[in-house]
Amino acid sequence: MASALTHRVASLCSLGTSRSVPTSRKLTEPFQFRPCNFTLTPVKCASLSISNPAGSFTWDDVEHVSQPEFSWDDRSDLGGFRERIKLCNRGNEFVSEFLPFVVGAEVVGYIHNGFTKHLKDFEDVFVFPRDGSYESGFGYHVGLSPSLRTPEDKTKAVARVVECLGDALIPGIRNELYPVKSSFGSSIVFSLERAAAPYFGIKAYGVHMNGYVERDGEKLLWIGKRSREKSTFPGMLDHLVAGGLPHDVACGENVMKECEEEAGIPRTISSRWLTALLMSMNYEVHSFCWLFTVAFAPNQFRAIPVGAVSYMDIDGYRFKRDVLFCYDLKLPEDFIPINQDGEVESFKLVPVPQVANIIRRTNFFKSNCSLVIIDFLFRHGYIKPEYDGYLDLLWSLKCGDCS
Repeated sequence: MASALTHRVASLCSLGTSRSVPTSRKLTEPFQFRPCNFTLTPVKCASLSISNPAGSFTWDDVEHVSQPEFSWDDRSDLGGFRERIKLCNRGNEFVSEFLPFVVGAEVVGYIHNGFTKHLKDFEDVFVFPRDGSYESGFGYHVGLSPSLRTPEDKTKAVARVVECLGDALIPGIRNELYPVKSSFGSSIVFSLERAAAPYFGIKAYGVHMNGYVERDGEKLLWIGKRSREKSTFPGMLDHLVAGGLPHDVACGENVMKECEEEAGIPRTISSRWLTALLMSMNYEVHSFCWLFTVAFAPNQFRAIPVGAVSYMDIDGYRFKRDVLFCYDLKLPEDFIPINQDGEVESFKLVPVPQVANIIRRTNFFKSNCSLVIIDFLFRHGYIKPEYDGYLDLLWSLKCGDCS
């Protein structure tokens, strides 16, 4: 078991960043991460700093850095994209500092040994078996008390712990529940406060949508600038629509909900698309009502699922094991997004090559958004097989456990 983990960890992408942590110890419960070995190359840039403090840049800065004449780098240089992926996959050399979190004989997460000292104060909720079933360098793993029999019992008990630990240990409480399960299709064992998810190392899922327009043969992406009042990544660039996948909400339904809240995209937008299409073909629209019913009902929405990206990121006690489901939505040329929930400061429509330049040259985007946009660049032919490192970069979009 130990040699298997050693082999897996050795094959992970070399993406760690230095920080002060306790000495690493061997963990024999294997992590399932895709290897993503590549060599980072520097991106040649002009005078504008690409390391602005989070959210301190303006749209003028974004416009400036996106221009083709801004840099002398070759368009086929993928080094900047690799740097963005690196930011989502830090610290794999520290996986041995985490213990398996086991519920119902399933490993549902990983908890840092240093964080467990706070959990040991709650003996009626957490247990720390030393039976050797899930070996680690610490001689024990983390579980939940057998007295917590139902998912509801577990949810309430862990919620009480999270509340007691408070913002000092788990900042940014959202009162939003994430499902806890070993993989996407498995049963939910309990639900956990979203802000606490990385502290328990559970798998978290989200939906990210590329909203784009085609104009005179050119694709343009709608991008947003997050509100400066956001607790995470304030003022950073973001997708038109994105959000975590909460408890008991399907991916497609969540996309539609986020579309309405974040960009004012109505669920009926596709019905107008079908009407326009049939009218442009000089057909009698009403005679095709059945086509609309079959093709669009009941959701009446055409955000297209196009795949997923995954990553793993260790930062102190936080272990993010995220999978993002990617969607594309081609929007009418005259559509203007309007934020409804106060989480987006403003939107801009930017040609795709310029969006690519922003990602390659700056840290302006919220880090995981870069992965989804890089995936878009692959699928729409902006990153080509002729570029050096094409397959390595493509492979690295799934560095995490995509299950």
